[in-house]
Amino acid sequence: MSASSSSSSLSPSQRRYDVFPSFSGQDVRRNFLSHLLGEFNRKGINTFVDNQIRRTESIAPEVVQAIRASRIGIVILTRNYASSSWCLDELLEIMECRTTTGLKVMPIFYEMNPSDVRRQHGDFGEVFERTCVGKTEEQKQKWRQALTDVANISGQHSHNWDSEAAMMLKIATDVTNMLNSTPSREFDHLVGMEPHIAKMNSLLCMESNEVRVVGIWGPAGIGKTTIAKALYDLVSSDFQLSVFMENVKGNYSSKLQLQEYFLSKILNLKDMRINHLGVAKERLNSWKVFIVLDDVDKLEQLEAVANELMWFGAGSRIIVTTENKDLFKRHDIEHIYEVKFPSGNEALQIFSRSAFKQDSPPEGFMELAVGVTQVTNHLPLGLCVLGSSLRRKSKVEWAHELRHLKANLHGDVSKILRVGYDSLGDGDICKTIFLHIVCLFNGEEEGRVIQLLENSIIDVKYGLGVLVERALLSISSGKHIMMHHLLQQMGRGIAREKNADEPGKRQFLLESEEIRDVLSDGTGTGSVLGISLNMSESRELFLEEKAFRGMDNLQFIRFYKQWWSDKATLHLHEELDCLPLPRKLKLLHWESCPMKSLSFPLRPECLIEIKMKESKLKKLWEGVPMHRSLKKMELSGSTSLEELPNLSEAVNLEHLDMRDCHSLLKLPPSIWTLTMLDFLDLQACRNLEPLPANYALESLSYLNVSYCPKLKDFPEISSDIEHLNVSFTMIPQVSPSLNLWDFLHSLDLTGCENVTEFPLVPHTVSELHLDSTGIREVPPWISDLYRLTQLTMSYCVKLRKISPRICELRMLQLLQFTGCMNVKSFPAEIFQSFYLWHEFDLTLDYIDKNSLPTFTSEETHDFPLHLSLLGNDFESITHHVVRQVHYLDLTNCIDLRWLPELPGSLSELHADNCASLESLSPPMAHLMTQSSFSSSLTVGT
Repeated sequence: MSASSSSSSLSPSQRRYDVFPSFSGQDVRRNFLSHLLGEFNRKGINTFVDNQIRRTESIAPEVVQAIRASRIGIVILTRNYASSSWCLDELLEIMECRTTTGLKVMPIFYEMNPSDVRRQHGDFGEVFERTCVGKTEEQKQKWRQALTDVANISGQHSHNWDSEAAMMLKIATDVTNMLNSTPSREFDHLVGMEPHIAKMNSLLCMESNEVRVVGIWGPAGIGKTTIAKALYDLVSSDFQLSVFMENVKGNYSSKLQLQEYFLSKILNLKDMRINHLGVAKERLNSWKVFIVLDDVDKLEQLEAVANELMWFGAGSRIIVTTENKDLFKRHDIEHIYEVKFPSGNEALQIFSRSAFKQDSPPEGFMELAVGVTQVTNHLPLGLCVLGSSLRRKSKVEWAHELRHLKANLHGDVSKILRVGYDSLGDGDICKTIFLHIVCLFNGEEEGRVIQLLENSIIDVKYGLGVLVERALLSISSGKHIMMHHLLQQMGRGIAREKNADEPGKRQFLLESEEIRDVLSDGTGTGSVLGISLNMSESRELFLEEKAFRGMDNLQFIRFYKQWWSDKATLHLHEELDCLPLPRKLKLLHWESCPMKSLSFPLRPECLIEIKMKESKLKKLWEGVPMHRSLKKMELSGSTSLEELPNLSEAVNLEHLDMRDCHSLLKLPPSIWTLTMLDFLDLQACRNLEPLPANYALESLSYLNVSYCPKLKDFPEISSDIEHLNVSFTMIPQVSPSLNLWDFLHSLDLTGCENVTEFPLVPHTVSELHLDSTGIREVPPWISDLYRLTQLTMSYCVKLRKISPRICELRMLQLLQFTGCMNVKSFPAEIFQSFYLWHEFDLTLDYIDKNSLPTFTSEETHDFPLHLSLLGNDFESITHHVVRQVHYLDLTNCIDLRWLPELPGSLSELHADNCASLESLSPPMAHLMTQSSFSSSLTVGT
């Protein structure tokens, strides 16, 4: 899929303006707008300026054209915005372009309540009604819908900012990020993309509030991923959370690990850890999400990431791409889009874009170009690779290549793709890099690959760029190296060609039986650079001391298991505790390693990564080797590991993962001298001695000491930590100095039963997890934590009082008090007085039956409330509690007999197993398709 312009939309490169601002001049032109435009100018953002165009009843044609030629529409909603039919017509055009051309829309509520805009209430509503005088009902309805729609888009709210200058800077930064990320230029002029998008939009049915999964199915290389990426690029910003999961069939050790990775990406949390597969539902069931699961090949992958629709909030959309249509049937995915091969004209355009950087062949090349498209059978991947390989060649060279292709390819995909590899030239470093990616590093982070290769291959970064240019690989938005599995299959065939009958003389060993033979016979040679063994697919092998003999240049060992397998097939002969390993190793990745120590003649300066989770190691090595290149050590699950060596020479170590090393007794003092250490995970090191208090690691940003029962004092080893987890430890309180940790973003004290006071944390904190602690009160100063987005205090059974000032937290998105049975009365403000424009998730499951308020707070605001009251035993709920709800879960409230009239804003209601609830009032009939009820429940008439 590569190239064609559309008459109905403009690509980013064709758009003249970065931003089109829509505003009421009398409210903001001379103050807020002028300063905002100045900030845009300083950041190089090209903004349309109306230059005092004379305003009439209908907007000028040049304004309509400017909106259509812009990438982002900023709507500044003020008291008098709706006083002008010009502004309202601008808004109509902006919202229309949002649908038809992918224009991104950012509302700014300037001294304006979003609910007044959404409902046309208050002063804003009065101004709007005056403008509507004399207008047709159709016109008024269009304006109302546009105002409602724009008010439902996430934006900036001036009431959330103490400093207007800070708000302007944030807006300008957000606009810059939007311009840098969406829409991606990767999809400019894609051939045939509009029909694909139109058909997918029809299947996605975006206007529906249901959760829907849509499958994209077709053969390898047909363009499934390209379609999914283009669609993600177009609509993901309209959802609260979004993620593009590339190459899902990649190697994950378990369903749990796959879900951890998924949640880390969609929630933007570094190295998230979970204990069960129900976490995805718990974290996402009230969020409107857009998820792409690309290249799925097993049912277990879907079960790990999107097992049930109820895991996700109303309006969520999930796209799954696969070559295996049967997966859709087995996972009950009914909406399926089959990607067809492009037509002859489309194939010619795709090829021309790759070969000539234009939509059609130049004069004299038409017949040759058509001939090439025919030998590829119109497969888009083959068209791109062949086109790149022929770029800038003469007509004579083209004719020669075409004769060769017709004589040898015969539609064989691997032969077609091989042309791209051969075009790199003999001895080219790009071929060397390509084979390393093919055999060892497909799907890995670009920076990590450069780090592992740069000392043995010159200019790796340049070589990767050439391979991208030749369409042999791509770099994802997350900076991962991605190669189509057909190209990987072709490349691995190349790696096997040389010394086909003598695998020990090849550069890379990949096939399990061949690796088994080489290791058991000791037939490896100095030619071997890397070994990659999927132990889940190999038979058991008992290694002898000679296993790696002769492999003097071996740099990369990857012995791994697939995520669904616990199988470890490599063992040592009984008399061995360790094996001599090659001196030049850079990567030692050996899961479930049977060795008890690493006493081997490594050349220390070469080793960059040690990844040996679930190993049998008791210790690593003796002495103090010069491991100055060592960046990463992952030894999680090595339950027999008793000690770490002196690491004083590992001066560049950044990442140390020791999770579940149950036998580890203490850390060496040398750890506290590592000035580059950024990540330290000691979770469930249950015999680990308390951490020392007299050391400081200024580089450390992540520390996890959860489930370390001997930890009795708060760890004060760095004031620069961003993420701290001390859950399920014996600490009695947090340190008073914690309030000075100016980089802290998240703190987890879950299960710290001895902590009785609400922790005094810095205002930088955005997440506080205080579940199952002994905290008795949420204090009034909670309002000082103005950046807080999540506060969880489930099962805090000693909690008695919650300050109503919690409603002053204007960035709060998640608040959980499940199982807080001793809170006598939850403040009415949390149901009525938050000043929020975003959705707010409040969970009050299993609370005291009399703890809901029966009164109205002094100040009320309209905000979108997602309320869960699951499993409670109250008999009725007052209207004060539900007046703001957009989503309401009453599942298992078996004693509930009566509900008040529910608001029109409610879009989803769950009342399963509410055995005593007999009927609902007529206004609830519209919810039947988005809700679930017990079988005895009826809707009144």
